[in-house]
Amino acid sequence: MKNNENQIISVIYGHGRGWSFSQKDFASLAPAGSIDRSLSRLAEKGSIRRISRGLYDYPRFSKLLGQSLGPNMDEAAQALARKFGWSIQVSGNAALNILGLSTQTPTQYLYLSDGPSKTYDIAGQALAFKKSKMTHVDFKYPESTLLVQAISALGKDALTTSQQNMIREYFQVDGQIPKALASRVLKDTQYVTSWIYQEIKALFTEQDANN
Repeated sequence: MKNNENQIISVIYGHGRGWSFSQKDFASLAPAGSIDRSLSRLAEKGSIRRISRGLYDYPRFSKLLGQSLGPNMDEAAQALARKFGWSIQVSGNAALNILGLSTQTPTQYLYLSDGPSKTYDIAGQALAFKKSKMTHVDFKYPESTLLVQAISALGKDALTTSQQNMIREYFQVDGQIPKALASRVLKDTQYVTSWIYQEIKALFTEQDANN
């Protein structure tokens, strides 16, 4: 059992803070029941946090506030999609809220899905999936969809310098957007509408220019 926990923690730490997951993400390590028990013990110890039934995260921590931050709702949505084998796409309004670009307090975070319409309580916040036709399902990475949907929702030439900095901060690790992340997102989104791609490109290239 202890070995299972060590293997699970190793995988979790490898993904970093903010990652959400279910026992499905550790299916190759041990039987489902054993993984469930290990996750429950880790949650009881405080190593991870239970954010919904059968769903956990490795919480982000704010040094400024001296406390754990709320769940990353996009990570929670992706974890549920992996668990149930759904294809999902974040809605424009949810993308704006996740990236901190909206001034409105969301009543729910909405994702389009090829699975059933259903709403989950994620640490007191509503995460909704609506069975619907999706327009951006060809991206390989969720970060790509998140950026495209947010920028599209704002509209052409609407992204301010302040909003650019907020987006950069969302993706930063130790004060920098990882070059591997920037590279894969730029490649993943190269065929989207030209003005959207130029906005995404500026987010990463201007970071390099400033360092």
